[in-house]
Amino acid sequence: MFLHRLLPITLSALLAGPVLSADLPEPLTTSDFLPHSPEKAEIGRLLFYDKILSGNRNISCGTCHHPAFGTSDGLSLGLGEGGVGLGPKRESETGENPVIRRVPRNAPALWNLGHKDIDVVMHDGRISVDDIYGNGFDTPAEEWLPMGLETILAAQAMFPVTSKIEMAGNTGENEVVGARFDRIDNVWPILAKRVRTIPAYGEAFVSAYDNIDTAEDVTMVEIANAISAFIIQDFTSFDSPFDAYLAGDSTALNDLQREGMELFFGTAGCSNCHAGELLSDQGFHALGLPAFGPGRTRKFDLINRDVGRMGESDSLADAYRFRTPMLRNVALTGPYGHNGAYPTLEAMVRHHMNPEQGRATWQRSDLVLPDVPWFRAADFMIQNDRFEMARQAGVLDIALKQVSEDDIDALVAFLGALTGEKAAAQASVVPETVPSGLPVDHHQNF
Repeated sequence: MFLHRLLPITLSALLAGPVLSADLPEPLTTSDFLPHSPEKAEIGRLLFYDKILSGNRNISCGTCHHPAFGTSDGLSLGLGEGGVGLGPKRESETGENPVIRRVPRNAPALWNLGHKDIDVVMHDGRISVDDIYGNGFDTPAEEWLPMGLETILAAQAMFPVTSKIEMAGNTGENEVVGARFDRIDNVWPILAKRVRTIPAYGEAFVSAYDNIDTAEDVTMVEIANAISAFIIQDFTSFDSPFDAYLAGDSTALNDLQREGMELFFGTAGCSNCHAGELLSDQGFHALGLPAFGPGRTRKFDLINRDVGRMGESDSLADAYRFRTPMLRNVALTGPYGHNGAYPTLEAMVRHHMNPEQGRATWQRSDLVLPDVPWFRAADFMIQNDRFEMARQAGVLDIALKQVSEDDIDALVAFLGALTGEKAAAQASVVPETVPSGLPVDHHQNF
């Protein structure tokens, strides 16, 4: 299914002429996205920001995917369970519930995940549309994922709540993390009961769902479907200057942005991977980013490293390859890369143009990484393994044409033209309160 997505970019693919209208993607429209129920989406909004779905009732989906940080968290690698605060000000608790491990990958932005063509999500693609287990999706839960999930977004929403590092909690702290060690599907009934026994939630589900007659009927499937509806409703974005240009407004881009667009879809070769309406081929490519942090590896690997797609497929051909990110609102979603190695778009563009130089000149100070003293040694341990560093450097799928300093400025300007008006204005509403009564993370509070 994904073989065509793993081919490296060759220089012969970069010998294109000037960009013509036929080289540009078609404009996005509402019909390109999955339908959703506004009533269900408003339930999903509350659940997205309600910490009731975490084992210790101290972290929500919105903690790591906040509109104030472009639906990410503003960090290279986040702090999930045991963290306090929001965005770059987040830090570890120092009492009985400290952070025991960084979230191993950069928190991905949520823009346009409701597009009908998306069939794989996560940096390593470990959640995909596939009926291999009879429930519509290929996920870490395999056959234990329940039936009835309406979208790949809903399937994805089932998993952060089961992760010790992200939302479930540390061993021995609560009933959720204990259930997770028995079997992954034991977590979801516990959380569903927490939600449905809150009268406001129970009544809302009965009103919004045809298959829910009483609050006792609510399961994690309905909860995940509501969160999916909210993400589709609030984080679908195609109101950027570039989108206006695609729709026929020739004045929507300034001269520098248009020059960057010409490079992006022309001789710079960016659109070989950042292709199509979503500016992503939905495939997996190795960029040779600097290595640090715990990473995600195969189950029985003995070292902290990030093997990318290979962790899902267990195929050596997929080693160190990561899913091509979509680019709407990318100027809002830094740091960049699967591990947030680069703090700015300019730095990330420069790495694409010369990965070897990027690794050689990269500094630890480039990271937006909350200081957790007991992680300092482990954060960069992988860099002491010269064999692993050589393996990672030896897998590279980009060979872009070198461009000038002015061209880099133009490319960055074009990427800025992908920012939507509503996203820039943080138009998605964060509720003041949620039915559980637990505190809601608001940017102005941190």
